[in-house]
This record gives sequence, C-alpha cells and structure tokens, in this order.
Amino acid sequence: MRKRRALLVYLGRRLGFAIAAWLFFAVLIFALPRAIPGNPVALLLANLAQQGQVNPELIREVYRRFMDEFGLGLPLWQQFSQYFGRLLQGDLGTSISMFPQKVADILGTFLPWTVALLLPAVCIGWLLGNYLGALVAWKKGLDRVATPVFLTISQTPFYWFAMLVLFSFAVKLRFFPIGGTFSWGLRPALTLDFIKDYLRHYCLPFLSLVLVSIGGWAIGMRSMMIYERRSDYVLFAEALGLPDRYLLRYAFRSAMLPQITGLALNFGLMLGGSLLVELVFNYRGMGSITFQALTTLDYPLIQGIFIILSTTVIMANLVVDIVYGLVDPRIRTGFSGG
Repeated sequence: MRKRRALLVYLGRRLGFAIAAWLFFAVLIFALPRAIPGNPVALLLANLAQQGQVNPELIREVYRRFMDEFGLGLPLWQQFSQYFGRLLQGDLGTSISMFPQKVADILGTFLPWTVALLLPAVCIGWLLGNYLGALVAWKKGLDRVATPVFLTISQTPFYWFAMLVLFSFAVKLRFFPIGGTFSWGLRPALTLDFIKDYLRHYCLPFLSLVLVSIGGWAIGMRSMMIYERRSDYVLFAEALGLPDRYLLRYAFRSAMLPQITGLALNFGLMLGGSLLVELVFNYRGMGSITFQALTTLDYPLIQGIFIILSTTVIMANLVVDIVYGLVDPRIRTGFSGG
C-alpha cells in the first residue's frame, strides 16, 4: 500500500511539473514571435505589392480585413486571451502566409515526415551508442582508439556533420541524391517504387542524426560503465569467478538508468538538430515549414509549430520519468514524503 501511494505521489508530481512547463512554454511561444520587429500582414502584402499583383486601394482594404481577422490590432492581453482560448480547444488557428489554410492541416502535412526521420534516429542512436560505450569501457584495448572518435563526433554540430555527409556521399561520390524527400514528379504512395526512392533520399539525413547521437551516448555510457566496473558488487562477482559476459550484463543494467533520463533530456536537442538537418537536405519536414513561418512572421503558424514541438518534448520527458520511476523504486520513494 505504501509503495502504491509513493508511486501515485511521484506520478502526480511529475504530471504537475509537465503541466506547469507546458503553460510556461505556451506563454513564451505567444510572446517571442511578437518581440520580433515587423507586422506579418504588412510583410505579406508588401511582397504582393512588389510583384505588382494588386492595386494600393485593394492592399489597404485587405490589410484592414487581415488585421481584424487575426486580431493583430487588439491589445496584447486580448490577443493572448483569444490565442489561449483557442489553444485549450485544440484550435491552432489559421495561417497568415498561407491563408485560409488551417495551421493544424499544414502541420499534419509536414509533421509525419519529421517523425519518420527523428524517431528511428533517436532509438537507433541511443541503442547503438549505449552498446558501443559499454563495450569500449569493458574492453580496454578499444578505449584508446574509440573514445577520441566518439568525443569528436559528439561535439560536432548536427548541421555541420550533415553538410559534410552531403558533400561526401552526394556531391563527390554521387551515391545518394543531393537533397529532397523524394524525386521530382513522384507522389507519396505505398508503392515499392516510391518507398525505394524515399529511402535513397532518407539515408543521408538519417545517417547524420544517428552518427552524431551515437558519439554522445557512447561517451555517457562509457563513463557510467567505468564507475560500475569499480563498484563492490562487480568486484565481488569477479572474485567469485563469474564470467565476463555476466559481469557486463549486470553492470550494463545499472549503468542504463541515468541513460534513460538522458534520453528525455537529449530529445529536445535531437529535435532541434533534426530541424537543421532537414534544412540542409531540403527534407520535407518541420524544419522547412519552421523556416518559412519565421521568415514570413506568420504568428499562428509559428505558435502552432512550437506548441507541437514543446508538447512533444514535455511528453517525452514525462514518459521517461514514469518509466524511470517504475524501473527504479528509489526514485518514487524519494517523492513519497517519507
């Protein structure tokens, strides 16, 4: 009974922290775009006027209608009230630069491509990095060669590594396409031709994310395994003559706990890295639509993008916290109040 109560208290507090973080980010996401100098409606209409597509009278009329439509002429507190009210109803609003498209529909077009790139890269990078880090720590001969490589890769920015991979394998060697998500003229479909074409475009951005993340995870796991190898239970088991493979397995399980927490903390970094990698490869994901939203000062679209991204990061942290509490009883006991 006490254990169940401790677990419920722990889960309640983690959920409370997640809600508080989401509210904080909701306010921040509203405020930051409006801190950028400029007016999104004026910027949009100025671009149209430069192209000679509309006359000045029509521009002024459209400007007034757009300002009323998006409430940009209202005081900030009224704008925030409208924004937060819609947000609580699950309405992300209407895009200014792509009017009259809904923000949710736009994001529904781009988000799946980012998910398809990011989630496999996070999982595979985490698994391979932890395995290689544990192996390097246990095999002293590998440590001297592998650790400098892991350190170099882990400190390499995602976008720089992506440009290096792009130049090497697409520009010079021509093994893969230079960029894009699929070839010109193709439409997304569950056909063998499209899947093969998509995977050719997918390989380089995926490789860029995985290799950089492997370096960071391997360094972290190496440090944890070195600490675990010197612990009393491992030394005692080694003195009893337990084979190396069992020692490695037991030490690996203990060393994995901080890496689970690190997965949540690293998810935001991986998400940001994924957006930059998408821009380098002109990949059809959240990176390209984020760049467009920022350059056009599309407030609703910027808000929708970052609400989705921040909610994803907060939910990832919450899930990992729950898993961590279930795996390690010491965590939930520490939040039981006794």
